[in-house]
Amino acid sequence: MTTPELDLVRRRRQLLMDRSVSGRVATTLPPLDVPVQRLPSEELLRRDLQLPEVTEGELVRYFAHLSQLNFSVDTNFYPLGSCTMKYNPKLHDEVASLPGLSQIHPRQPDSTLQGALKLMYQLQSYLAEITGMAGVSLAPLAGAHGELAGMLMARAYHLERGDTRRSTVLVPDSAHGTNPASAAMAGFEVVTVPSDRRGNMDLEALKSMISDRLAAIMITMPNTLGLFEPDIAKICQMVYEVGGIVYGDGANMNALLGRAKLGELGFDVVHTNLHKTFSTPHGGGGPGAGPVCVSSRLVPYLPAPVVERGNGGEGEEYHLVAPEKTIGKIAAFHGAFGVLVRAYTYIRLLGESGLRQASEDAVINANYILSQLKGDYHLPYDRPCMHEVVFSANKQKANGVRALDIAKRLIDYGIHPPTMYFPLIVEEALMIEPTETESKETLDYFIHAMKTIAQEAEGSPQLLKSAPHNTPNTRLDEARAARQPDLRWKQS
Repeated sequence: MTTPELDLVRRRRQLLMDRSVSGRVATTLPPLDVPVQRLPSEELLRRDLQLPEVTEGELVRYFAHLSQLNFSVDTNFYPLGSCTMKYNPKLHDEVASLPGLSQIHPRQPDSTLQGALKLMYQLQSYLAEITGMAGVSLAPLAGAHGELAGMLMARAYHLERGDTRRSTVLVPDSAHGTNPASAAMAGFEVVTVPSDRRGNMDLEALKSMISDRLAAIMITMPNTLGLFEPDIAKICQMVYEVGGIVYGDGANMNALLGRAKLGELGFDVVHTNLHKTFSTPHGGGGPGAGPVCVSSRLVPYLPAPVVERGNGGEGEEYHLVAPEKTIGKIAAFHGAFGVLVRAYTYIRLLGESGLRQASEDAVINANYILSQLKGDYHLPYDRPCMHEVVFSANKQKANGVRALDIAKRLIDYGIHPPTMYFPLIVEEALMIEPTETESKETLDYFIHAMKTIAQEAEGSPQLLKSAPHNTPNTRLDEARAARQPDLRWKQS
């Protein structure tokens, strides 16, 4: 975009912010048809609330313009590693908005909610089959929420057996960042397991950390390097031999669908991010869903409620019940129902073969990017990856270009930046997840952009360090923006 075009964009934005004129209104309220209520006491009333005064047409144009500035997976490529920003089929939204699913209330009697409860029961069964587990609770509202539920179940399991000495949870340094926080919130001491030179857990270090004080180990599978742990069965057996629980962070389950079941590999608890693997909306603060799937020894401790099927007077009936030794409720009611409906629809539409293909496509796409870019960017772990690949900008750092600069320059090419500086064990990390929903043409365009940026880093590093160049706002002071956000409209 040329400088005059940028000036026009900025001028248009300024006009939109400054178009307030006293006396203009965007709507006319009907006559009051309820008794007038007294205002709160004077000290509770705000006198400094200055709102823009505009017509309805101006208001619509303003927000329509703002919507055009948004970056979304519906408009551009969004290779945000670890977060699986993929296309969400619009049919799923239509199903979730059906009156029988969207206009019900959790306080209704179970007898009036049989369709919704049957959907939840079947989703529990599907997730149990997909993960190889014995029981499922749909209650957790996010992946980290599922992690906390898993750790609380592990604690309850040990305490119910009178095993009060288990105070340690092991977390690999290649795990998701929320794992240690979840373990700490459940009252455990977190000990980090280092990675070896291949990106796997260091087995010798792990052996030295295992004892009868071990409550659990939390393993992200595949890990945040996008790599599958080849010794996972051996690791699970090592933990079992001392009476510990194996927790699986299933946020990256989209790499395993139809290929591997964590329960069969030896895991006791797995959470599944429905808003990642099963194509429900992700980002923007929610909503999310992180059901927990457990082995038979932890089924009695599942968070309440779960859906059970029993025989009623006229056939099968579904009921919300609390497991025998439940850790209790961890959220209001029974979870994010609208998200559950979308995930159920996704699973039913794809079926077993479709889920397997989705996983295969995600892995193929990531390895295609790996193969095409490993000569232009440093690849810390040069081995086949799963659903995502982690590069390093160390090669470009020699010219003063950082991972942040590469990410900002990608915006000029109409591509959302990948995850930066994570996982922490990779210096100048760029975590790229293409997902299964992107075409080869999109991937080729991304590869071309990344190769071009690598060349620019060699010949014109300042071009990257001042990017992006064609957006309404260019390089911001991000630290100041996070600490001093300007959240209120001000009349000029």
